[in-house]
Amino acid sequence: MQSSTPFTQSTFICSSCLRRLTISPRNRAHQLVPSAYNTRSRGQARWYSGPLWTTTSRGNSWQRLPDSPARTRFAPSPTGMLHLGSLRTALFSYLLARATKGQFLLRLEDTDRSRTIQDAEQRLYDDLGWAGLHWDEGPGVGGPYGPYRQSERTRLYQDHVHQLRRSGHAYRCFCSPERLNSLLRYQHQHKLPMGYDRTCASLTIEESYTRAASGESHVIRLKSPEDTPVVHDLIFGKVQDKWQDYRNKKAGDSAWDDPILLKSDGMPTYHLANVIDDHLMRITHVIRGSEWLSTTSRHIALYDAFGWEPPLFAHVGLLVDAAGQKLSKRNSGVETDIKSYRENGYLPETLVNFVSLLGWSHKEGSDFMDLNKMVKIFAPKFTKGNTTVDLGKLGFLQKKHAAVRAEKGGQGLEEMVDLVVHQVQSSFPLDSYEKILRERMTLRQYVTAILRGGAKNYETPTDFVQRISYFFGPRDIHEKVTDLDPEGQDCVLAATQLEEIPAERWLTGVLNDKIRLIIQLLLDTNTKDPDAIPSFEQEDERKEWKKKFNMLLRKLVTGGSPGPGISETMQLLGRDTVLSRISEWADSCVDARKGERQTWQQLLPKHRRETLVFEENIA
Repeated sequence: MQSSTPFTQSTFICSSCLRRLTISPRNRAHQLVPSAYNTRSRGQARWYSGPLWTTTSRGNSWQRLPDSPARTRFAPSPTGMLHLGSLRTALFSYLLARATKGQFLLRLEDTDRSRTIQDAEQRLYDDLGWAGLHWDEGPGVGGPYGPYRQSERTRLYQDHVHQLRRSGHAYRCFCSPERLNSLLRYQHQHKLPMGYDRTCASLTIEESYTRAASGESHVIRLKSPEDTPVVHDLIFGKVQDKWQDYRNKKAGDSAWDDPILLKSDGMPTYHLANVIDDHLMRITHVIRGSEWLSTTSRHIALYDAFGWEPPLFAHVGLLVDAAGQKLSKRNSGVETDIKSYRENGYLPETLVNFVSLLGWSHKEGSDFMDLNKMVKIFAPKFTKGNTTVDLGKLGFLQKKHAAVRAEKGGQGLEEMVDLVVHQVQSSFPLDSYEKILRERMTLRQYVTAILRGGAKNYETPTDFVQRISYFFGPRDIHEKVTDLDPEGQDCVLAATQLEEIPAERWLTGVLNDKIRLIIQLLLDTNTKDPDAIPSFEQEDERKEWKKKFNMLLRKLVTGGSPGPGISETMQLLGRDTVLSRISEWADSCVDARKGERQTWQQLLPKHRRETLVFEENIA
């Protein structure tokens, strides 16, 4: 039985697209991203001035862990890369399960065959495993409530949806896409609420069965209740769908939100499959993004239709950029897929730590923590509203976690070494760093030693190698000797005294001792009568010379770039490389001062000049 309304348009346009047409330009951005702390800014239709949904709680009503073990799930679709927002959802679900000694499930929602991407499933497993989020039940692990791929559970969904149909909570719909499109256009043109007019809900049981048995294409729809269920969200509080209430009052029987449960090919929609799976898999808590909050009333209606108790829902705010727009590389330039962060050399513990802070708060004094620490301190204190992603925090955490790996050693450090070695080999010619190594050690040993001393500056392999390029090739100095004042030139000439250290004693401790000696010699040489100066003034002057000498020594050796301590750096570079770099500037200083280099040494007090014999000094 078809409607007699004279519709003529035939191009199919989904209701979501048509609904966006009714949003005024001023509010269109808010239709895509609810503003922080204002869940009522979802956009407003021209013919309806109320909010699409409202909440009554002003804050997070969920502050403590449940008393019993929680069963949580992460249910992604293998339709692309795992993104920051998805990783965050998985992490929060994982933490809740682990903190309550419950179970964390992985379930694949792969019923939309047209969007499934080859290898996406394996990439999903790899990314979750890399992040340390190991599931207790799911693909590859099994469990008592499998299978855990929705494509393998279609018969189960079909049986349940027909149970709904027989109980009067669902019905077959034979309307063609052309008719549905025409209906939506008609409603839009006449500024009517959009929805299905339940033409097929009035079919008799016999007629519906006969048409289905004859092979006529159809879907099965939920017969939505007249009163829209209220959602009690653990984060947003009581959520009431004003859109549904308005439509029911305004449209009567001409527009209903009767979502499709079973498609014409026999595959379930998300609404049906996730409700059935969450119930049968005994899920107690569903944590997901707030973009699903507006459709949760549909899911509650389904639970009611089946006579089931729904799980507890917690909808976390969206991730947005600095402009408040939904996070995307296209809009903000921020990488969103986990693959990019892995390829750029970010450590898994860094990214997990970073993601955990996007909408979750804790009482610890520091945001720096690993996954085990998160489990120990986890409490469900989530931000009610959207979260701005600031990648500056990511770099800070990366340096912290890299330093921990370098200190502990083992596999964690070896993985970092692999990344840096690959970057060095890609960035420098072989002979460039072999001249520095001079068969003293292998490149891998060299990089390991560098990381042990400088991991606190490690953000990505590319950035790290660029910062310490002086370890693998010539250092870059922009200044000239003529730019130095006389005291600066004295520091350069004094640095040549490092040649007194023999190759076999070119060690960090010995270098530190020699640097202290040189600084004292500089102080004595530039003080006319040291005994006449009060000790506190001598100490201040000594600090000034120490600062000046160390700064110039780092400039001579590294070009002024940051890195490990200067003595550690010189030990790693080796005696020949360090003295060669110092000599370049020392010779220029001699030329600039017309041979004054020897004169400077002769001006040293006798009791200090004797200490230039290094072996006597360290005896």
